[in-house]
Amino acid sequence: MKLLEKLKKIKDRFEQVNEELSDPANQSNREKVINLSRERMNLSEIVSAYEKYNRLITNIEGNKEIIDSSSEKELIELANLELKELLPQKDSLEEGIKVLLIPKDPNDDKSVIMEIRAGTGGEEAALFAADLFRMYSRHAEVRGWKVELIDLSEAGLGGIKEVIFSVNGENVFGDLKYESGVHRVQRVPETEGSGRVHTSAATVAVLPEVEDVQVEINPSELKIDVFRSGGAGGQNVNKVETAIRITHLPTGLVVQCQDERSQLKNRQKAMKVLRARLFDIKVKEQNDEISAKRKNMVGSGDRSDKIRTYNFPQNRVTDHRIGLTLYNLANIVEGDLSELIEQLKLADRTEKLQSNIENEK
Repeated sequence: MKLLEKLKKIKDRFEQVNEELSDPANQSNREKVINLSRERMNLSEIVSAYEKYNRLITNIEGNKEIIDSSSEKELIELANLELKELLPQKDSLEEGIKVLLIPKDPNDDKSVIMEIRAGTGGEEAALFAADLFRMYSRHAEVRGWKVELIDLSEAGLGGIKEVIFSVNGENVFGDLKYESGVHRVQRVPETEGSGRVHTSAATVAVLPEVEDVQVEINPSELKIDVFRSGGAGGQNVNKVETAIRITHLPTGLVVQCQDERSQLKNRQKAMKVLRARLFDIKVKEQNDEISAKRKNMVGSGDRSDKIRTYNFPQNRVTDHRIGLTLYNLANIVEGDLSELIEQLKLADRTEKLQSNIENEK
């Protein structure tokens, strides 16, 4: 009955949210309406499952009462038959409800800022960073998400030292948050004449986009520099100063944007990245406290964690957090990340479910 009590509280909150949404006094508060609507959407599936579960429990108890109190043999037989059908349904529904009760990441439905940086490995690392950017861009295209470049620092041979870009769409952070960390590649570089396999790395950061209200930035704590943007081969070079570099003095964070030809647009993009990074710092501090209390199977998303290896000679991709190995590297680097993402989500849900069970003991 403990589960029913928990579900009843959720339904009470659901009804309270509905009342607040219909209250004319709240209609002028856009932020509150958005948050209430999001909460209602998250609760609706649990409430639907609760109503189904409640009906099922009522039917089970009704049949048990017939078996215990009735003197009619046929009626008792019918009650027993129905009970045999209802009890497995109850067990199945309970398992489903336990999964629904796992706290959802409030950032899952947000768009993201992604940052890819070449790590150890010189030119090969820069080429790998470019491959990762292409992989995520193609995955976004398949999912119907929009990719928008914010800043790009190119290297030779088509490599990338660093790229910052946004990915906009539904549930982007919920899918891509597991990509944060160190990605390692093992392959024969194009410049390697002896055919020797090299190991290189690149780091990926996935930050949820945040609204102004979620991160307060004091304008007096910002140092803003304006300069002329430039690019390889003379491309995107402006004759006027439109590129923006913003330094957040309290943290030392530096963000720049020169992709747009408008100073205002570059400033807006740079501020978007700065807000995301500051929010990430705040969330990481909270997660560190949680991680100290329980192990996180999928990983914290810390950029120092080696999360995945792409082995080209063996057409193999290994995700080290969950011990998953797939032999379809060619498809994965072309943007087919669906199986990897689903397996990571499953591992994350399983770990959180186990944590919830242990906390209830």
